[in-house]
Amino acid sequence: MNDLRQLRHFVALAEHGHFARAAEAVHLSQPALSRSIQALESSLDCRLLDRHSRGISLTTHGQLVLEHAQRLLAGSRALKNAVSQLGNLQAGELHLGAGPYPAARLVPKAMGRMAQRFPRVRINLQIGNWLELRNSLLDDALELFVADSRELLDDPLLSIEPLQPHGGVLFCRPEHPLLQQPRLRMRDLLDYPIAGTQLPVAVEQKLRALSGREQPLSIQCDNFMVLKALVADSDVLSMAPWDVVTDDIQSGRLASLELEVGGLTEHSAYALISRAGHSLSPAAQAMREEILAEDRRFGRQADGQVG
Repeated sequence: MNDLRQLRHFVALAEHGHFARAAEAVHLSQPALSRSIQALESSLDCRLLDRHSRGISLTTHGQLVLEHAQRLLAGSRALKNAVSQLGNLQAGELHLGAGPYPAARLVPKAMGRMAQRFPRVRINLQIGNWLELRNSLLDDALELFVADSRELLDDPLLSIEPLQPHGGVLFCRPEHPLLQQPRLRMRDLLDYPIAGTQLPVAVEQKLRALSGREQPLSIQCDNFMVLKALVADSDVLSMAPWDVVTDDIQSGRLASLELEVGGLTEHSAYALISRAGHSLSPAAQAMREEILAEDRRFGRQADGQVG
């Protein structure tokens, strides 16, 4: 049976594509690295790579072994990380994911409180859409993420913990021409580009029906800070859950648009998502608690403003 050291050497070689660079990265001589790869090939009874003048390329077997090796190494790191955190969380790291909207307010708030409580825990945040985050979770590159859960609800590989929903808001810059119209209908919006993040299928279908456009979004971007800047400096319109634009609207940096007949915007469907049947590390569990606490905290604030 091959050991993790040989797998680590093989992954480094695959990533660098060249024996000299890979040997330097893993602090081995080139002959020692070559012997390690040969031993791995011998134990698996297959050829993993082809050598040529420009470096190396992986065989079909090599591609398969690389995928498994990366998962095994990620699992090994996760195990060491979880063990190092047992006790008082004075060490270790957390690999966390967030969708564009949770990354704009909820997750940073929770991360700030987490960093205050456990300053020695290193947090690595990946921002992306729900599909990217799911793949990273199942590849052990993430332990926990917060994102729209609508496309993930029937996935048996995931544990999904819903968070409170927030109403959707259609927003624009404060000087937008549409704000001068006393009655705003859907057809009035179609004169302007609409920007947004990747949409869940159900939301995209609804927008397609309402707008009559095959592609309801003129601009798609999964970075919400870019979307806000785009809207603030142009006549582009966008949509977002209330929690991520409330401060901007209340301060006058952005303005909300009210349609005479609603239906364009959707409620958020944030959820905490982890691997089904997998225990969270102490750091991930602490982050989960901070996210839930911030979720409740904002809910109380919103109720107070409504009241």
